[in-house]
Amino acid sequence: MTTPQAGKLLPADSESTPAISIVMPTMNEEEGIRECIERATNALEELGVTGEIIISDASTDRTPEIAESMGAIVVEPDKPGYGYAYRYAFDHARGSYIVMGDADTTYDFEEIPKLLELVAYGNADIVMGSRLEGEIKDGAMPPLHEHIGNPLLTKFLNAFYDAGVSDAHSGFRVFSQEALETLELGSDGMEFASEMIMDAGAKGLTIEEVPITYHEREGEAKLESFHDGWRHVKFMLVNAPGYLFSLPGSIMGAVGVVVMALSVFNVEVMGQGVGVHSLIAGSLLTLAGYQIGSFGFLTDIASDPIQRPDGIITRWLNEHFTLERGVLLGLGLFAFGSLTALGLLYQWIASGFTVLPSITADIVAFTAIVLGLQTMFGAFFANVISKEE
Repeated sequence: MTTPQAGKLLPADSESTPAISIVMPTMNEEEGIRECIERATNALEELGVTGEIIISDASTDRTPEIAESMGAIVVEPDKPGYGYAYRYAFDHARGSYIVMGDADTTYDFEEIPKLLELVAYGNADIVMGSRLEGEIKDGAMPPLHEHIGNPLLTKFLNAFYDAGVSDAHSGFRVFSQEALETLELGSDGMEFASEMIMDAGAKGLTIEEVPITYHEREGEAKLESFHDGWRHVKFMLVNAPGYLFSLPGSIMGAVGVVVMALSVFNVEVMGQGVGVHSLIAGSLLTLAGYQIGSFGFLTDIASDPIQRPDGIITRWLNEHFTLERGVLLGLGLFAFGSLTALGLLYQWIASGFTVLPSITADIVAFTAIVLGLQTMFGAFFANVISKEE
């Protein structure tokens, strides 16, 4: 490995303007903080640059006293949370490059140079240490996390945000100050790790990985497997309404319309006619798909998700949808369904209440009426919650 040179890192490297800021969040880490600071200091000496070590502390033990005695800068966030501890410390970081990592000895800060290299020479905006592509020491990671939790959450994140990483929740990362300023980070909890990668992917930043060694921790673990895992999944879903709402809604709606059409026009499938029960199922899928899909459009105009829906239907709606057009479309569907229903009612009355109307026409009329009402009132609701003046 070619060690980055100080001149490459920061032209005016000095005590007042450190080249690197190493940030560690701590909550009662007195058992491991000394080793982490020593290893971080060794990395700075290997690089030959001036750096600062910032401890973002919420401890009730001796962690801050130990850190200060070793020359680290200790800041105390005014709010709780893993993510907030990082964001608070980042506001105090002066380095051109920022290193983040946990202070429980799981990450070896002497590996900083090999992560920094890609960022320092412009080959990446963010470099992550990959535990899953590197070495995980015995006892360092619970089997549930190593073989199920982390791989599964990483697959979710790659599918939704096209991050292309192998270990999305590694907490050992290096990035430039410019990359940090590009990101819009706002989460306070453990989902902060996901948010950084999600936002970086959405903004087109380059993310690379370097294999690292993951060690057994010192002190008590803070992670709650299922609770924190769900927070990650929930955060990924609500910030990708295209995958949460638009895509499943479009698929359900399309299948529903096809099934209804096959039933209405008596089309045989594999020699079997599509009957009224399939028509009912098609109506249900059409209505449910329309409702779920509309949530994606409404979420897009009412909020600012990291990954905005980008499907053909959503793009068309964003360009052409107005209150007036929505109301007219809804009125058209409602009128079609209502007139069909009135015609069926007239036929029933005219027969002396002896001949029941076609159940097929009934279901089609019902579906059109509901879609019309959803469209009309949805158009007004979209207008109310729209961010635009």
